[in-house]
Amino acid sequence: MHQPTIGHPAILASLLALLLLGGCATVPAGVEPVSPFVLDRYLGTWYEIARLDHSFERGLSRVTAEYSLAEDGSVRVVNRGYSERDQQWKQAEGRALFAGQTDQGFLKVSFFGPFFGSYVIIDLDPDYRHALVCGPSRSYLWILARTPTLPDAVSQRLIARAASLGFATDSLIFVEHP
Repeated sequence: MHQPTIGHPAILASLLALLLLGGCATVPAGVEPVSPFVLDRYLGTWYEIARLDHSFERGLSRVTAEYSLAEDGSVRVVNRGYSERDQQWKQAEGRALFAGQTDQGFLKVSFFGPFFGSYVIIDLDPDYRHALVCGPSRSYLWILARTPTLPDAVSQRLIARAASLGFATDSLIFVEHP
């Protein structure tokens, strides 16, 4: 009996299918991306006001995200934060593409080659001054603003909106921007 090897076409096709399905960008059930959305207005620097904890930003303060157009039409993403423990800046560069229609705030972002994760803008100020963003599940949530601070009333409104969508807002980490 012939044993398939890793080079066997059926095995390669299965692995490719798993990679593609695993890399699909999804929106959590009951969450809708904002629409209309204008990418050019969203580009620029955003300050992270609050987030749910996750390993790739753990312990970071002064976190920002910079979005700009890349030559290939994708969005260049540069996330940066300061680690007090290591006494140094940490930076990750990736790229984003629309996951659906270009007038919806639903993108897919990759920092690791062909693997993409969801970036879903679920609340956006009409003047693009603050945003509520989630990932592919309710484990990922960010409050972003164009300035290092937000008025308390705005923060409370965004937190209430996230709570109404089922996010664990009692676990939010508020980011320091000294």
